Amino acid sequence: MDRIKLKTFVALTMDVASASPGRYFYEIMSYFATAQHEKERLHCFATTEDEKERLQKKRLQKERLEEFASPEGRDGLYQYNHKEGRTVLEVLEEFPWVHMPFEWLVQLTPPLKKRAFSISSSPLAHPNQIHLTVSVVSWLATPFRRKHGLCSTWLAGLDPNEETLVPCWIHQGSLPPPDPSTPLVLIGPGTGCAPFRAFVEERAAQRAREPTAPILFFFGCRNKDDDFLYRDFWPHHAQNNGVLSPEEGGGFFAAFSRDQPEKVYVQHKIREQSARVLNMLCSGAAVYVAGSSTKMPADVRAAMEEVVREKGVDAGWLRKLERAGKYNIETWS
Repeated sequence: MDRIKLKTFVALTMDVASASPGRYFYEIMSYFATAQHEKERLHCFATTEDEKERLQKKRLQKERLEEFASPEGRDGLYQYNHKEGRTVLEVLEEFPWVHMPFEWLVQLTPPLKKRAFSISSSPLAHPNQIHLTVSVVSWLATPFRRKHGLCSTWLAGLDPNEETLVPCWIHQGSLPPPDPSTPLVLIGPGTGCAPFRAFVEERAAQRAREPTAPILFFFGCRNKDDDFLYRDFWPHHAQNNGVLSPEEGGGFFAAFSRDQPEKVYVQHKIREQSARVLNMLCSGAAVYVAGSSTKMPADVRAAMEEVVREKGVDAGWLRKLERAGKYNIETWS
């Protein structure tokens, strides 16, 4: 049987660096803090000032853990653990006097969850490659503590000149691949553009062999100069009779929300291009929406309902599209 290093086992199976521990974790920590504190108190008797100070720190840590594990300490635990986003590793570092046995740590640490990313490349355009579009996650948990996404930060830190083994899997996503003859209305702000880069590449490759239907794509980001993903890719396919070109019935429309005093989002561009969108829908287009699961999907849906009402049809038409598998959404938090 092949052996595995402990460090590798922890890195691949235990979410110590991004998951927050549950209340029971603190209860078990308080137990080991108590046992260790009592053992040292009996064998040491605090004969020096340093030893007294060390025992005092241990006693305070034990009491704090017991408070977190109690019903009365629920609010304090919420603030410390969840609101400030402390991870298992950070909690262990902040209670250095508690030595939890590894067998307990394995049981209490949440398992490392798989991170899912949409494939952003076409197998026709890149037969032996898989492209991903990953945003490096970073945020302020508190005014003094910056947090970083576990997987995205790890990927960003890889050296492209070195061979690295990345454990991965492929499974069918929630966006069904469209038929080449179906017109498409795509809405993908931010990294939501990832699957649609694959759609555009696929359709461009298909056009070399057979006629294909046009694509309307609505993209959005904060600033044109800072986070316009694939800034050369979309215009390339929007000209010279490409699959996004107006000559072929398609179009590419970008909303840069922070480049002007009034914020502009993809739903505003959909309303601006309502005639084009309506024409595509009347031609049997399928609608695909991808991106953040916050307000964007609902705002896009409201804009699409306005477009449909211009035709004198109620919003039930969109529900019919959903039932027919022609209004598809893939979102993430």
